[in-house]
Amino acid sequence: MDRIFRGIMKYRRTNRAKMVQQFVQVKNHPEPKALFFTCMDSRMLPARFTETNVGDMFIVRNAGNLIPHSQHFLDEYTTCEPAALELGCVHNDIRHVIVCGHSDCKAMNLLHLLRDTEFASIDNRRLSPLRSWLCTHAISSLDKYQQLEAAGFDTPLVFQAETPLRKIIAYIDPENKFNVTDKLSQVNTLQQLQNIASYGFLRKRLEAYDLHIHALWFDIYTGDIYYFSRQNKKFVEINEINIDKLVDEVSKYYN
Repeated sequence: MDRIFRGIMKYRRTNRAKMVQQFVQVKNHPEPKALFFTCMDSRMLPARFTETNVGDMFIVRNAGNLIPHSQHFLDEYTTCEPAALELGCVHNDIRHVIVCGHSDCKAMNLLHLLRDTEFASIDNRRLSPLRSWLCTHAISSLDKYQQLEAAGFDTPLVFQAETPLRKIIAYIDPENKFNVTDKLSQVNTLQQLQNIASYGFLRKRLEAYDLHIHALWFDIYTGDIYYFSRQNKKFVEINEINIDKLVDEVSKYYN
């Protein structure tokens, strides 16, 4: 708490006045442009690495950047993520939903261990809220990863996109740069796009190309950020060389 208090004091001396000005500017008419789902990992600072400001994005964080599939939308399973989708995309007319995974994700490390059926048993799940959360909402990601692993990591995976007729074809780490749990993290990030598309209250906007879903992936050890390019069928580093191509791809694909 000493670190938190001293950080607040530094904020008062440095950034407070500028932030208050931004609060005043968006007070009555905030116009966030994106709903950003990411992990609660303390190394993930999305407002910083996207250089966004007050009013630019809604941000939702949880263990493993998961969005539960709509099949779990029962009273006893309701979580904040579907509510965030409704708040952002229905009540605030946001047009872009972004899911951002990352390397060395502790939730994904644990998910990888859940391949052990005894470790993932009902009795063991009851001992751990985190294990239960992953078993309920991330097993589909693990299943997809195991398909990839069984095929020697060479075969593309297929995910549902905005509608059942639109598919995302994905080669996961074809250059073999990352370890197995990072590959799982990339699979999991794409699986969340499929989960988002399962919600009926988003269907009309998704079918009309009025709502768009994207995947980012952050390498915390290099600071590199990757965008899933449907044209390239893989995560592509966003850098000075290809930024114009990616902007052009997104513009053509979503407009």
